Amino acid sequence: MHDRLAAEELGELGVRAEVRAGSVVVTGTVPSAQCRETVLRTVHEELAGLAVHTDVVVAETASPDHAEDLP
Repeated sequence: MHDRLAAEELGELGVRAEVRAGSVVVTGTVPSAQCRETVLRTVHEELAGLAVHTDVVVAETASPDHAEDLP
């Protein structure tokens, strides 16, 4: 699974898949919502027939919209 995510167009190395209690848990952080959807689609294709739980989040990469207030 990891090799497929790293080798395809995504080149995604920030996602892990682990077997826990008879199911697969996929965790990690990706740079965009589109990347997250592609990762999830790939995971479900690769692991069809298995129970898959996902906790893949999108990193917030937008610039701040206001100045930070320091005490």
